[in-house]
Amino acid sequence: MLSLTNPFKKFRIEHLFFRSFAIIISIVIIVCAWASYNSSSKELLKTTFQYQQRLLDVLNNEITTRLTTIEQISLSTSRDQELVSFLSQKRDQFDHYVSKLNVERALANLTYSIPLIQGIDLYMDDPLKGDAKSYIQFKDRDELEQEEWMQLLVNNDFSWIGEHSIVSFQGEVPVLSFARKIVYNDNYLGMLVLHVKAEHIRTLLSGNSPDTNRAMIDKQGTTFLKIGQAPEHIELSTWFNGELGQSSYVRTASSSALGDALLVYSKQADSRWTFVEITPVKNITASSMNKMLQVIALVGAGALLVTLLMTHYISRQFTKPIKQLKHAMEVYSVGGNNVALPMDYRNEFGYLFAGYRRQNERIEALYESLQQRYEQQRKAEIEALQANINPHFLYNTLDQLNWMAIEAGQDEISRILELMGRMFRIGLSNGAAFIPIEDELKHIEAYLEIQQLRWGEGLEYEISVPASIRKLFIPKLTLQPFVENSIVHGFNAKSTGHISIRMQAEGERLVMLIEDDGHGLNAMPQYKPNRRTGGYGIRNVKERIAGYFGTEYNVSLSERKEGGTIVTITLPMLIKPPKE
Repeated sequence: MLSLTNPFKKFRIEHLFFRSFAIIISIVIIVCAWASYNSSSKELLKTTFQYQQRLLDVLNNEITTRLTTIEQISLSTSRDQELVSFLSQKRDQFDHYVSKLNVERALANLTYSIPLIQGIDLYMDDPLKGDAKSYIQFKDRDELEQEEWMQLLVNNDFSWIGEHSIVSFQGEVPVLSFARKIVYNDNYLGMLVLHVKAEHIRTLLSGNSPDTNRAMIDKQGTTFLKIGQAPEHIELSTWFNGELGQSSYVRTASSSALGDALLVYSKQADSRWTFVEITPVKNITASSMNKMLQVIALVGAGALLVTLLMTHYISRQFTKPIKQLKHAMEVYSVGGNNVALPMDYRNEFGYLFAGYRRQNERIEALYESLQQRYEQQRKAEIEALQANINPHFLYNTLDQLNWMAIEAGQDEISRILELMGRMFRIGLSNGAAFIPIEDELKHIEAYLEIQQLRWGEGLEYEISVPASIRKLFIPKLTLQPFVENSIVHGFNAKSTGHISIRMQAEGERLVMLIEDDGHGLNAMPQYKPNRRTGGYGIRNVKERIAGYFGTEYNVSLSERKEGGTIVTITLPMLIKPPKE
């Protein structure tokens, strides 16, 4: 009888999920809405106090930092030797004008390098007038008496000046100014005034809330800058009881001039500025209550949607791991950006995922081992090929023979041995497989000079390689086998011959051309039908290029229309030797 009354055995699963979760979520929503309404009304103002206070502290720190930077710039500029010399020393008119240009250029650099600065005024004796709309103005000290803000500097060497307008190329621009007296050796030389863009500071003061009522108040209790409907400091002073202390907040009474409002202020240690924000309480509570109603409505709609999707979600949890494993197996590739399976499963799916990962790790390890063995084999083959053309012992023998020829007076033989020694020195290259093209050309020139000594005037050659290409790197002894084939086979039974070596850059490729006017490819026995293609030297170069760069770069030989052979070697542009 109990089994018949158990709803989990009587009703369909999707109906049970839907009804159960709908009832539970509806009860939770009602309870949470009632509790939130009662508690939020009490905590809302306190939270707003703390939030606005922290925000004002951040704004205070940021704006104070920027204004302090302006003060420091003003101080360092007022002590600049060029400026002090310009104001204090008497010069003739030309030197005075040159010094004025130097000072004007230095001040202009400040306005260009610091976007916060709108312009700079320099009050001095006998100024040289300029453009009235220029960012840098030289003014007469007598004009200071006409400035309203001059009274701030009667007993001070410097002071900030509240918002006012100046004339520039952009018309009248609102600025905040910092004035500093320039004193040297107890002599009052003039006044330096840096104008700061008021809109820039106003934007910082507003933050992300352009409709906020905020004000900056200095130590004298004067409103320096304000935004929105912030009242003057004289209206605020009744709530502060004298000097402002550290950052805090006050709630004004509804019967006051400000009404029921939240008054938050920020005062940093060792700072001249106090930041104040005034927010009517009704604005805080009204917007928050509206948001709360919106949240409740959204939560209700979301709860209904969750109820409908819950059954589908739970069933999907059983099929999701299998689909993930299937997708990972489909897209898997060795060394690729493969799918990472979840690590937080502790059931049968977790064991399945762990086994799949261990299998992939073994595959990756095996592939890496094979790749390392292939690289080792490739390097061994290249080193074996390179060793065939690097007979180090011959260089030492040639050097001894050269000295013997010099002692015997055989100058021509000595020259040949010297050139051969140079060739083998470049061939050795301290074991390096890649050398600059400049060295490769020295090697081939030495070889051609040896052949000229044997041929006499019958052999001519031409080398045309731009200086920019000579600094690039290529595998050593790339050219010599082809030049040797031209002489041995192309010029066989001929008394004259001409060889041309040219190099040029084509995009990211280096193209080397070796041309001769010999008999052509038919003169080379290795190119006859049914014979192995390529002699040892040419085959060696081809195999080394394939070993270093792959099949994308190669060597090709073809007949010239005028007779002879042209060899085209294509290599990558190497500004430094690759790692071997």
